[in-house]
Amino acid sequence: MSDKPETASEAGAGLRVVVQIPCHNEAETLPQVLAEIPRDLPGVRDVRVLVIDDGSSDGTAAIARAHGADHVLGWPHRRGLAAAFREGLAHCLRLGADVIVQTDGDNQYRGSSIPALVAPVMHGGSDICIGIRPIATMPFSRLKRLLQYFGSFVVRLASNTQVRDAASGFRAFSRRAALQLTVISDFSYTLETVLQAPSKGLAIAQVPIEVNPPTRPSRLAASSWQYVRRSAPTIFRMMLLYSPLRLFGLLGGLASLAGGLGIGRFMMYYLRDGGAGHIQSLVLASAALILGCGLISLGLVADLIAANRKHLEEVLARVRQLELGKPDGPDEN
Repeated sequence: MSDKPETASEAGAGLRVVVQIPCHNEAETLPQVLAEIPRDLPGVRDVRVLVIDDGSSDGTAAIARAHGADHVLGWPHRRGLAAAFREGLAHCLRLGADVIVQTDGDNQYRGSSIPALVAPVMHGGSDICIGIRPIATMPFSRLKRLLQYFGSFVVRLASNTQVRDAASGFRAFSRRAALQLTVISDFSYTLETVLQAPSKGLAIAQVPIEVNPPTRPSRLAASSWQYVRRSAPTIFRMMLLYSPLRLFGLLGGLASLAGGLGIGRFMMYYLRDGGAGHIQSLVLASAALILGCGLISLGLVADLIAANRKHLEEVLARVRQLELGKPDGPDEN
């Protein structure tokens, strides 16, 4: 099958959905994943499946072709989930995708949930739809369950969204979202895409989904603590890139508040004791106040840089659209 993008007149009515499946040594579970993907959706012209073989050594690519994958993209060495997602997204756009579904090759997510996942993107005006797992009933340890809830809470605060399951990898993206998202992480795309969405004006929807029992331990991180250690820098970096004034304003405001309270304490003792002592408190409070003002000033400068980068990313999205030769939206007749 050709990977050349189709024009609207060639394609006919309806939308094209492409399901992309990043895989690393998933030959055992991939056949079941492919078998459960629905190929007939209301209002959809066709459903195609793209398997991204991330340096597998167990014949994942051959298994994908033998069990119905329409397209297989791969490379000889493992590059990680973020790279597989990034390359897969670009390839889906070249295939003329109007809606892109991201799922995993380990059969964690049920293909029967795909119609519910794509509905808000196709008909509800959303750009990203996240499948919300039933974390409370999943076979997680108490620690992992608490970390899942806490991590999503932190992402909600950082992104100013209401996402309840920030780590879920079962998602649907509109063509507009795929053109605008720029994943720079080497670890995972899940947190980064949520943190980017508000600054790009991308609407996020959520739907409950069903999951299958785990077939193997996670390959993304060896433990929950490793996942936290690798995710925390991603959250901080995204806030620096897309919400610098909010981040530095918060840190600067806290430092300025501490400095102001320290100076107020010094003045209280100064008036009561006639000016004796507490010079050390005044020095520390003054340093905190200077630090706070410096952080707020840094936030203002970073916000100006972020505005310029936003314009550059908009230009990049336009260039992608022109290169693909297809309008940003459904086919028109």
